[in-house]
Amino acid sequence: MLPKHADTSIGHGYVTRRVDRYRHGEHEQLNDAITEEVPVAMIYNDVPFAVMMVTPLDLEDFALGFSLSEGLIATPEELLSIEVNSRLEGVELAMRVASTTVEDRAGSGGERLLPGRSGCGLCGARMLEDAVRHPSPVGRGPHIEAASLERALDSLRAAQPVNAATGSVHAAAWVGIDGAIAMVREDVGRHNALDKLIGAMVKAGIDPQQGFLVVTSRASYEMVTKAASAGITLMAAISAPTALAIHLAENTGLTLVGFARPGSYVLYTHPQRLLHAAGASA
Repeated sequence: MLPKHADTSIGHGYVTRRVDRYRHGEHEQLNDAITEEVPVAMIYNDVPFAVMMVTPLDLEDFALGFSLSEGLIATPEELLSIEVNSRLEGVELAMRVASTTVEDRAGSGGERLLPGRSGCGLCGARMLEDAVRHPSPVGRGPHIEAASLERALDSLRAAQPVNAATGSVHAAAWVGIDGAIAMVREDVGRHNALDKLIGAMVKAGIDPQQGFLVVTSRASYEMVTKAASAGITLMAAISAPTALAIHLAENTGLTLVGFARPGSYVLYTHPQRLLHAAGASA
């Protein structure tokens, strides 16, 4: 059982700074909300694995989701403890795991450690076989009405408080079959937001076969990998997928939707799960 903490955030996700704004020939000075981005060291059994650039919110969700989606643990129970430590340079997530996977991939002293930028998904990977992982096939999953996707897209903006303040973070949202948003996590990095969501879903006991995922980013290969690793069967992204993302989604059985906007979307793989307005599957 993971330890309980009242607050796993280091800050509010943003800070305020005095700025000069020029608009339509007018000038004003005001306080503006700026997204926080801090280095977070991922340390397993005293072995450093990766340094990620993360918005310091929901860090225990991030630790669990990252550990699962990167294949460092096979089950949540293998993550024995998490300590969130503030350092002068950033944040340290010191974890104890019942696994030797980290030592195998990072080296006993972390000599294969790679820094992970906010847009990077190659943490701790030195070999090509480590860079592109192929998750097991996802389950059957539910059929989703297109109207449910529309409902989620219409309400997603209101469910992003950090983005409302700053305009510069991504969100990953878990949505019920009826289109109601059940849970949202935000971060400056798109895959960090997804890791946070996966961790939060696991802790809440949410069944990934009973809903779908919406992300406010492009559908890059690591987003598909993480979603499929979590057992999610349908992912809708508001931007485009990459060719590798489509390939991985096809192979894992995941339904991949891109350019998901109110009134339109593009289906790339396994279209049978998304039911259109007429009631027939694509």
